[in-house]
Amino acid sequence: MKGQCLCGTVKFYIEEEIRNLYQCHCSLCRKATGAAANAATFVQANAFRWLSGENDIRIFKRHSGFRNDFCSVCGSPVPNSLRDSGMVWVPAGLLDEPAASRISVHLHTKSAATWERESIQCVRLDEGPESLESLKKLL
Repeated sequence: MKGQCLCGTVKFYIEEEIRNLYQCHCSLCRKATGAAANAATFVQANAFRWLSGENDIRIFKRHSGFRNDFCSVCGSPVPNSLRDSGMVWVPAGLLDEPAASRISVHLHTKSAATWERESIQCVRLDEGPESLESLKKLL
């Protein structure tokens, strides 16, 4: 399976089946992605290889060990090695091909954003709104 960042500078290949995914709802993952949760998985390091852009990756690391690797061109979070685990963390949104995976674990739900909790009245669109004006009416 191939994957890449938003601009296509950083590309990688995974030579194993993608396991199920997890979503982390902690405040650090929300800040790193700008989203309600960070969807990702892990793969064996020996099944992962960079195709391009490895020199364009920048790393932000907190003293706690939290690490955020990102493309220096577009800012997309990109895969990174998980310390000495022999595993690589892979953001699910970068995968080019549909995986037969599903979210099987939600982490740090106690610290999930209050606005994340869905209501029954939540509007769901199969595609984007027709215009910005039509979106504003839904909000």
